[in-house]
Amino acid sequence: MGHVQDRWWKEVRDPATKEVKRVKTALHGQGMRYRVRYLDPEGNEKGKSFPDRAKKAAEDYLREVESAKHSGDYRDPNAGKITLRTYGDEWFRGMAFSGGTRASVRSRLDSLIYPKLGEVELGALLPRHIRDWLAWLTSKKIANSTRSVCFVHLSAILDAAVDDRRIGSNPCKVKSVPRPQPDKRKIVPWSPGKVAAVQAELPERYRLAVVLGAGCGLRQGEVFGLSDADIVREANMLHVVRQVTVVDNRLVFAPPKGGKERSLPLAQSVLRDIDAHIRQVEPVTVTLPWKEPDGPPETVRLVLSTDAGGAVYRSDFNRLVWRPALDKAGMGRTKRQDGMHALRHFFASVLLDGGESIKALAEWLGHADPAFTMRVYTHLLPSSNDRTRRAVDKAMQAIRHVGDLPLAS
Repeated sequence: MGHVQDRWWKEVRDPATKEVKRVKTALHGQGMRYRVRYLDPEGNEKGKSFPDRAKKAAEDYLREVESAKHSGDYRDPNAGKITLRTYGDEWFRGMAFSGGTRASVRSRLDSLIYPKLGEVELGALLPRHIRDWLAWLTSKKIANSTRSVCFVHLSAILDAAVDDRRIGSNPCKVKSVPRPQPDKRKIVPWSPGKVAAVQAELPERYRLAVVLGAGCGLRQGEVFGLSDADIVREANMLHVVRQVTVVDNRLVFAPPKGGKERSLPLAQSVLRDIDAHIRQVEPVTVTLPWKEPDGPPETVRLVLSTDAGGAVYRSDFNRLVWRPALDKAGMGRTKRQDGMHALRHFFASVLLDGGESIKALAEWLGHADPAFTMRVYTHLLPSSNDRTRRAVDKAMQAIRHVGDLPLAS
């Protein structure tokens, strides 16, 4: 149990009379008079000082502390005296980001969050700081989607600070702080003609990338991580078990996004294109670390490789191979949605147009939640208006057919 110490006065017992008297201490009249002393839940001594004539406030504070300790709501009053940068870096080190995600989060922290908020202590961070930061991002003409992602990162850091009892609440979650919303853009799938035009302009050793994206829905890193050993010919299935990604500027093998391996049906046309490619370009055996630059070595026979016989570096491929192919195909000024991910959207549109369910599409794409797949591709589903018209027409034709028959006697 804690206590309130009076630093200006102390009680002294007279040895002769045994009488207890109050006498001034050497600190009388200097500094704060009352000092609340207590042990935190971990047994560490803590304290807080109060001025003269504030004994009741000190006693109230002690009662609040003891009550919080008893209820499990205790928070060290000094826990928030750490800068957002310092705590954010601790949070970052403890998160199991994949390689590409880790680099993106690190970049956003350093360039878009820390410059404005990095030196503010967690305990001093107020909603107005968040609003000022959002206004600063807007003034820098940062895209809505990027502002939204940065806000998610900052809120996640502050949620962790609440869980660690460094702050009492997350200032990102108050009504006065407007949460940035990403632009809602409907995906417009490429036409088969556009897919074919881009494929024709790629160097021959990379044309299979279009087939794997448009015919299997693979992500770019999964395309570059595909091995001929991942093909199960007797079942016409393809196992997606790895991707090539970048961690700390080094190529590594890693599980697919979200650590979610999957198997998907392999169309005969796609298998024929894979076999034709393998006859032209022999798979290359490549060894890379697994997940981290210092991870255990993983050796894989890659279907797609560079001219030098190595794994494909995504940024080099986009800059030196993909974008020139788009230019040659007459795509004009390319946008972000014209990256290789457009092939994945094409695959989704083909399956939905063929009547495949959202649940199955989510499984083939490797989405953890079919609801996400629905949000992204719902506008590509066959129109319910058309289905209604067809159903009514069919029913009315049946009615007319019955009406043409003679009545039963």
